[in-house]
Order: sequence, then structure tokens, then C-alpha cells
Amino acid sequence: MTDKVVVITGGSRGIGRATALAAAARGYRIVVGYASNQGAANEVVAAIEAKNGKAIAVKCDVGSEQDILALFKAADGFGTLGALVNNAGIVGKSGVRVDEMSAERIQQMMAVNVTGSILCAREAVKRMSTKHGGKGGVIVNLSSVAAKLGAPNTYVDYAASKGAIDSFTIGLGYEVAAEGIRVAGIRPGLIDTDIHAAGGEPDRAHRLAHMVPMKRVGTADEIANAIVWLISDEASYVTSAILDVSGGR
Repeated sequence: MTDKVVVITGGSRGIGRATALAAAARGYRIVVGYASNQGAANEVVAAIEAKNGKAIAVKCDVGSEQDILALFKAADGFGTLGALVNNAGIVGKSGVRVDEMSAERIQQMMAVNVTGSILCAREAVKRMSTKHGGKGGVIVNLSSVAAKLGAPNTYVDYAASKGAIDSFTIGLGYEVAAEGIRVAGIRPGLIDTDIHAAGGEPDRAHRLAHMVPMKRVGTADEIANAIVWLISDEASYVTSAILDVSGGR
């Protein structure tokens, strides 16, 4: 798989950035998808190139099918696609009950977290499936422990979107297992990234760390290491599987 292209959505910050750096260190060519922060994406590319790796940054809001098509077209020009990491995702404002949610909030959540991931996987399968003349590959979908916990009084819509990702991971894995493609999911727990700030609670992970059996939050690097293992040949018999990386939560 080394020297194959890995497309990482939401690759400019947090888990996506850590995954880009970790995969590049193992010889993969990296396509850093980013929604708006071009500076952060360029910094990731520069960090990879500084260590003689290869990377490009491509603007892609996964809520837009046209952006997704452009992302994969750019990847086609960079080499042979070997893996997709469906990392891009959003949260709404924390602490909003379902009976207070607007249709717009729910629709945006599903458009980015669910539809965007499925469309990216569609494009990856078209390129990697032996049915389409491809040479196989791996898709890793980012879920969340919230899919199991439901996130009541926090963001049930986000948890529901990640529950959909779990089902999608299992189903797609079965669908393409005989076509050289493995599909796996990662359920991060409380991780020290800025996604909590987007929900209005920048200290949420550390505030709730006492609820984790390990009594600490996780790091983006710990999630990235699990992702890189899944896309490697070391995980060659793993598909339709979801790995909790959550400190036991």
C-alpha cells in the first residue's frame, strides 16, 4: 500500500491532521481535504513535504457533491487510490434537546456526516473495486462512541448521524468484501480536539474525563495510529468491523 494515495476528508486539523502525518510517515501519498481552512491544510502539506513525503491540499466541503467529485479527480491525478478516511464531520451546538432542534440543523448534520461520507465512499469504490478494474483498497469511517451512548441532552442528532455511519460501515463492508475492499470504522471517545469548541464547549473532553475508565482524554495521535493500522496490510482480515478507541468508555 505504500506510495498509494490516501484521501483524508477534514484533513487539516485534529484527527485528520494527525492521520495525514502518520500515514505520510509510512510512505503513503496524502490528499488533504479541507472545508475552509486553507492555511491549516497547507501547513499539513508543508509538514509532510519537509520529511520528504508527498501531499496535496484540496478544498472539499463534503456537504457538496461537486466538491467531492473534484476531490477525487485531484486524487486521480496524484496516483492510485489505496484508501479513503472519511473523517470530516460537524457537531451542532451542544445542550440542545431534540424538541428544540430546527430542521436546518438536522439536515446539515446528516448532509455532512452521513451523505458526504457515503458519497465519498461511492467514489472510492468506483476506483478501488476489482469489479471496476481497481486493485482493492480500504475505507475507514469515523464514527463516535456517541453512536452507542445516544448523547442525550447534548447532541442526539450527532449521535444519530454516527449510528448511521456504523450501519453504513457494516453494510458496505459486506457489499464489497469480495471486490478487494475492506471497510472499517473507528469510534473515538473523548478526544482532545477543537470539535468540542464548535459545539460551544471547548473544555468538554477534559470536563468529562472522569467518566472514562482510563480517567483521561485521548489524543488525535491515538486515533490516527488506529486508522493507519486499519489501512495497512496488518489488518488484512478486518472488514465490516468497528473499533472503539475510547479509553474503555
